[in-house]
Amino acid sequence: MQLPARDRDEPRMIADILSGDHELFHELIRPHERSVYLMALSLLHNEAEAEDAAQDAFLKAYRNLGRFRAEARFSTWLISIVLNEARGRLRRIQPGLTDSLDDDREGKVTPMQLTDWREIPSQALERQEVRSLIRQALMALPLAYREVFVLREMEDRNVQETAETLGITVASVKMRLHRARLMLQKSLAPQLKSAVPETRRSFSWF
Repeated sequence: MQLPARDRDEPRMIADILSGDHELFHELIRPHERSVYLMALSLLHNEAEAEDAAQDAFLKAYRNLGRFRAEARFSTWLISIVLNEARGRLRRIQPGLTDSLDDDREGKVTPMQLTDWREIPSQALERQEVRSLIRQALMALPLAYREVFVLREMEDRNVQETAETLGITVASVKMRLHRARLMLQKSLAPQLKSAVPETRRSFSWF
C-alpha cells in the first residue's frame, strides 16, 4: 500500500535513488504528480501544455536530484521546477510577458473597499460563462501575482512554503496575494454583477 507523502521517508528514498535504485524515483514522485500537473494547468490553462510542462519538470527533477537540499520540502522543490517550466512556456506564448514588480510600491498598497472576492455563490459558478470570466481574470493577472495566488489559494500552500518556492520574502507573498485578490475583485465585480444575486454565500475558490 502506498504511504501518504507526509508518512514516507523521502530523504531515504532520495538517498537510495542516488545510490543507484533509479526505479524508486517513480514511487517518489507519484504522490506529487497531481499537484505538479494542476500547478502547471493553473498557470497555462492548456491541458496539453500542462502535461508537457509537468513531464519536463519531473525529468529535470530526476536529472538534478543530487542538487536537492533537504532544508526544503521535496514537494516545494518540485513545484519550483514546474513553475519555471510554466513560466518559460508562458513567455513563448506571450513574448511580452514580464514578472517584474516595483518592490518599492509593494508596501504602499491602499486597501480598497470592495465586496469579499470569495463571495460568489456556487450556483453562479456552475454557469459556464461565469467560470470563463474567472479563468480569464486569473490569466490576466501579472505573472508574479498569479503565481502567488495559485500557490496560496488553489494549492493551499502556506506563506512560508510559497515564499521558499518563489524565492521571495514572506512579506512579499502577503502583499502580492493581497494585490492579486484586489485585482481579481476589481476585474470581476462589474462583469459578475448581473450573475450574482444580493444574497451571497462563500465558496472555496475554484
